[in-house]
Amino acid sequence: MFAQLVPDSNYLISIKSVKLFQQNNQESMPVINLNSADQLELHFDDLDGYIKSYYYTYVLCNADWTEADINQFDYIKGFTQNRLTQNRPSSVTLSKYIHYQATLPEKNCIPSKSGNYLLKVFLNGDVDNVVFTKRMYVVNNQAAVGVQIRQPFNFDKERTHQKIQISVNTTALQNVFNPSENVKVVIIQNQRWDNAVKNIKPSFIRENMLEYDGENDCLFEAGKEYRWVDLRSFRFESDRILRKDEKNNPIDVYVRPEASRVAERYLFLKDLNGWYDVSTTDLVNNWWQTGYANVHFVYKPENNQPYAGKEIFIMGEFTGNKTTNENKMQYNAVEGIYEKTLLLKQGYYFYNYVTKDVQIKNAVATTAFTEGNYWETENTYEVLVYYKSFSGRYDELVGFTTVNSRLGRLN
Repeated sequence: MFAQLVPDSNYLISIKSVKLFQQNNQESMPVINLNSADQLELHFDDLDGYIKSYYYTYVLCNADWTEADINQFDYIKGFTQNRLTQNRPSSVTLSKYIHYQATLPEKNCIPSKSGNYLLKVFLNGDVDNVVFTKRMYVVNNQAAVGVQIRQPFNFDKERTHQKIQISVNTTALQNVFNPSENVKVVIIQNQRWDNAVKNIKPSFIRENMLEYDGENDCLFEAGKEYRWVDLRSFRFESDRILRKDEKNNPIDVYVRPEASRVAERYLFLKDLNGWYDVSTTDLVNNWWQTGYANVHFVYKPENNQPYAGKEIFIMGEFTGNKTTNENKMQYNAVEGIYEKTLLLKQGYYFYNYVTKDVQIKNAVATTAFTEGNYWETENTYEVLVYYKSFSGRYDELVGFTTVNSRLGRLN
């Protein structure tokens, strides 16, 4: 059953607004240090509106998110399953749901090894009745990671891409006989795993220092600053809202029609790099006093003609940073537009439009046709370093760092 599970996936239609983040910081990856007091917050809603028995467990994974060949009792200290006991019905809103939350890890269920973890939430104590999965990370910082961002060497990419230059100091690691095999480096741009850079080899090895600086390695499309829609208030229509219709429950909110930004000059706008904040300006509590709305997105392609051989998706944390049917836009041939309606909770949302080539298997989503790519764009990069010893049975997470392209940039 586990082999069929996909990280950051929702298997129950009534579950919405799943968020897992560092305590008090909604715009953060769920990373904690091994054997520390670090805590994560888990939040989600069940729109069925009645209390259910939800449980959770941790599944240790390798760097590629396959299940590690190790027993749960060897990497969980305490109970291997725990029940989610904190819940509260929504109040002061027309949307009816039960809000569940937890502060993790709890004292009686703690990950005891570093690595990638899959937080698996399931119903009624049945581990096969999976509701959703979320990635989380436990790091044991043993490898010092240095990161710089620079323009690519390639002339045809120097204005559209960003190149990540990485150095890893393995002095604290033991038995690194073959660094190219024992050490794995993964680079993520704005929390997106679909275009993550993996399986790269060090271009230079100097004693305990690994340098990742190949001419064609670690290249990312720079994209453009994210679009946004402010849904923090259903009373006030923000500048990106065309209109709203309160006749239905949930209400309907129509975002102003949007178009390609490829021809537009680059303009820096402070954004959240794809994150979204559950929040409200109308009431006090962000988690159970916020309502839901059917939010209608419209994208107008050039000359009202569809992208030939391509599909278009809404990309952001609220769509799982994935390209699935749940966030794929449908082309309306009558009006010559792409449309998509998503059920969203009140908050502040950041997103981009991306396209995928339907004729290429496992094609990577691109912003080249919808947003444009500009070297100056502000992006966040997360670098994860994994280590598997000669006798190891799984990939340990021994290094983690985050860098902003504007702060770590080399001109």
